[in-house]
Amino acid sequence: MKRKPVIIGVTGGSGSGKTSVTKSICDKFSDKTILVIEQDYYYKDQSHLPFEERLKTNYDHPLAFDNDLLIEHLHDLLDNKSINKPVYDYKLHTRSNKTIFVEPKDVIIIEGILILDDQRLLNLMDIKVFVDTDPDLRMIRRLRRDIKERGRSLDSVIEQYLTEVRPSHLQFIEPTKRYADIIIPEGGENHVAIDLMASKIENILSKKHENNK
Repeated sequence: MKRKPVIIGVTGGSGSGKTSVTKSICDKFSDKTILVIEQDYYYKDQSHLPFEERLKTNYDHPLAFDNDLLIEHLHDLLDNKSINKPVYDYKLHTRSNKTIFVEPKDVIIIEGILILDDQRLLNLMDIKVFVDTDPDLRMIRRLRRDIKERGRSLDSVIEQYLTEVRPSHLQFIEPTKRYADIIIPEGGENHVAIDLMASKIENILSKKHENNK
């Protein structure tokens, strides 16, 4: 009987280095071992709203996410079923018609700013990681990303940070740190923490393999 996947949650504020941590962990294993599920692929479909209304979406608020679909997909993966992961269109501010076919793997990493905010997600995780990075570094990283990758203006990024990102971080994201099993300062640059995470994953996989013999 095929063993159930190990689920690891990697969270932290916007620009904290979650993606770097996730990539560093993945690099320690083969492509067949780890599957990454990004929470920001699961923003709610807004095709029923006028475009002007979509522009008002606060993407750092818990209500922006379709956690029901995310949890449904995680249960499917835990049952060793494949899923069609949604794709979000940031230019149209709604879910794309495209999906990504995904098959289950031994380890599933859920990455996102608010994955520890939902008790149902917490209950599915074997390990919960919070990437803790100074606010000024997170702001600079977000600034670079939004201008370079999303075509945003400097003023719009700063306005969004002050009115949405920072308040949401303080109200919703930072408090979830108390649920973390592991806190990693400075993201992907913390090589000691990455190595410890990889060793922990190897240990869990080994025990699961022994229990399923």
